[in-house]
This record gives sequence, structure tokens and C-alpha cells, in this order.
Amino acid sequence: MSQTEQTTKTNWTILFLCWLLVSVSTTISVFFSYVLEYEPCVLCWYQRICLFPLIFIFAAGLLPAFDKNVIKYALPLAIVGGVIAFYHTLLYAGIIPETLQPCSKGVSCTEKYIELFGFISIPMLSFFAFAALVTLLIILKRRTYK
Repeated sequence: MSQTEQTTKTNWTILFLCWLLVSVSTTISVFFSYVLEYEPCVLCWYQRICLFPLIFIFAAGLLPAFDKNVIKYALPLAIVGGVIAFYHTLLYAGIIPETLQPCSKGVSCTEKYIELFGFISIPMLSFFAFAALVTLLIILKRRTYK
């Protein structure tokens, strides 16, 4: 296998990991809403707006072959989603005062549904997913745009 073929295969694998991460995150989000019946807050909806289209963007970048242009469409969505998730995590942790939360009607942005290990919340899980996604996309960008 030539160096170019190996590089393309590795890039495709990284993009596939991005698609897998987004697919699992979306499935968990839908599971929380429709199976466990956790009502999402406003910030959760904004994060979903950034997350859900990425399934189709990554799928388009994977098939029929690796397309490096997918990075310029996916990275901005992942960064915006990560920033919203980071803000949501800080709000949930009480670092940002509740007076600055956008959730004035409906479910509170600081509603406690689950806390894994006593401190990992749904907003933090979202932030971790977006952070991993941004990291993978930056790695992919550096590999493809030399």
C-alpha cells in the first residue's frame, strides 16, 4: 500500500470515528428525550441544532470516498456546539449565576436529571463529545491541509 493510500485510509478512519461519535451522541440525546422522557432545555436544543446535522455531513464526507471538504462544514458546527455546551456546563455547575440563564420558560437549564460518578452531568457529557469532535476534526484538518 502506498503512502497516499495509507494516509487516505487513516483520514477516512478519523472521519468515521467522528461520524460514530455523533451517531452515539444523537442516539443518547434522543434516548434521554423519548425513552427516559427528560425534557430538553433551551441550551440543549441549541446543542442539538449543532449536533444532528453532523450525522449527514459526516456521512456525505465518508461516502463514496473520503472528502476533505467536510471539515469546513463540520468544524464550525462542532465549535459552536462546544461553546454552548461549555456555557451550559458552567451554568449547571453554578459558576455562571442563574440570572444569566436563557431558560426563563419551560425546563431550567440547571435541571438535574443524572449525575454519573456524582459530578458528570448531561451538559458535561455534551461538552466532552463536542470537545472530542473538535479535536478529531483539527487533527484531520492538519493531516489534509498541509
